[in-house]
Amino acid sequence: MSAMMRNAFLKRKATFLLNRWYSTSPATTKLFIDGQFVESKTSNWIDVHNPATNEVVTRVPQSTAEEMQSAVDSCKKAFGSWSETTILTRQQIMFKYQNLIKDNMKRIAETITLEQGKTLVDAEGDVARGLQAVEHCCSITSLQLGETLPGIAKDMDLYSFRIPLGVTAGITPFNFPAMIPLWMFPLALVCGNTMVVKPSERDPGACMILVELAKEAGFPDGTVNVIHGQHEAVNFICDSPDIRAISFVGSDQAGKYIYERGSKNGKRVQSNMGAKNHGVIMPDANKENTLNQLVGAAFGAAGQRCMALSTAIFVGESKEWIPELVERAKKLKVAAGNQPGADLGPLISPKAKQRVCDLVESGIKEGAQCVLDGRSIKVPGYENGNFVGPTVLHNVKTDMECYKEEIFGPVLVSMEADTLDEAIDVVNNNPYGNGTAIFTTNGATARKYTQKIDVGQVGVNVPIPVPLSMFSFTGSRGSFMGDTNFSGKQGIQFYTQMKTVTSMWREADVSDGKSHTAMPVMK
Repeated sequence: MSAMMRNAFLKRKATFLLNRWYSTSPATTKLFIDGQFVESKTSNWIDVHNPATNEVVTRVPQSTAEEMQSAVDSCKKAFGSWSETTILTRQQIMFKYQNLIKDNMKRIAETITLEQGKTLVDAEGDVARGLQAVEHCCSITSLQLGETLPGIAKDMDLYSFRIPLGVTAGITPFNFPAMIPLWMFPLALVCGNTMVVKPSERDPGACMILVELAKEAGFPDGTVNVIHGQHEAVNFICDSPDIRAISFVGSDQAGKYIYERGSKNGKRVQSNMGAKNHGVIMPDANKENTLNQLVGAAFGAAGQRCMALSTAIFVGESKEWIPELVERAKKLKVAAGNQPGADLGPLISPKAKQRVCDLVESGIKEGAQCVLDGRSIKVPGYENGNFVGPTVLHNVKTDMECYKEEIFGPVLVSMEADTLDEAIDVVNNNPYGNGTAIFTTNGATARKYTQKIDVGQVGVNVPIPVPLSMFSFTGSRGSFMGDTNFSGKQGIQFYTQMKTVTSMWREADVSDGKSHTAMPVMK
């Protein structure tokens, strides 16, 4: 099957599968409010393009104020009964939900590839990592345990327990259309909250399937609602007095804005933002494994990951490996995400492609050496796609724009350092703190790095150290704003509040409990 025929087939298949939340003629994405897919009454629409072809696949509404308020009102109404639902009932629904996601994984992945562009294999990984978050939610009976201290004083006991907040909101990015929503609303719901989700307007399809499956699993109407839009939707979420907490993943500019505006309105906010993740390569590292890991972590998902390993610091003699790194990067197949054997797909938009190319050009003008240039790549059958091939800039300095900015494309920025201490200084002087990795076979070197580095998530011979969901995602410094991180114990803390009860039952008031069978008489 030719590339064009295969793409057309997958487009028709995806549209058929998603017709519950896609309407046709023209194709539009619906809202999800109070358990129903609802056609928006807006007059303002956003086109969603297939990044491999730039063909319009659907149109997303900019929700009206009335529609957004309706979603919040629905959540507020549902919270009353949902928060009183037993934790065992919520757990059972979550068990059903994780099975439904497994059964629909390929369907969700095809939608991600159609709207976001990543390869089908990578799209399935996107869903799988989200599924792990849902599976973790199934442990809620252990995660939400309280604390008790009996006999704190004569006849007095003290205990505390976690209760839900109320209506919450999630604002998700384009680069993980399944995983990030699944970081948010399942945990919020299993804790007894309700949530309004605003998925990225660039690729909302995966989120729409996920809420459809949530309804099928048994989550009551109104517990999770979906609105669409851009700035007005964000402002509505930040300003709504009924929304108690906001979870956000995305860019620096949006993240800082949401944190500041939401916090001023008295909301809890957790905001995961940009990154510049460094990999430090020691001369004693396993060369074969290290080079393979670097190539995958730098160029996978076309570099559109907040945990992409976008900067490599070669320490000492390891700089001699750079030519081999380039040769491995050249072998990666750049193609539409639905093509067999594709290693990386297109960028999300022409604007994103232009930004990546401009940052590469700025690096060259500032003195970096472009040892691999993928800016002019052409993919047969997809000439209108937003493709950039693997690109490597070497001898980059910390004052260059290509180093200071998060490129968010398939570009590896390469640097050299004479010592481990020098490499540590480079990483710690960078304002971001999302993730970093060191490649070494020396345990003492690894320990020194993990202790001295000021980054929230560290990998030792692991290039993308994203923890599993039983641990928290602990990005730090310029990569995170808020007091409580996503997932793990901190995720539970974010979506709940503590209630402490001090009770006294005097021993002198204990009845003897004896039954009296004699005729009662007045005394």
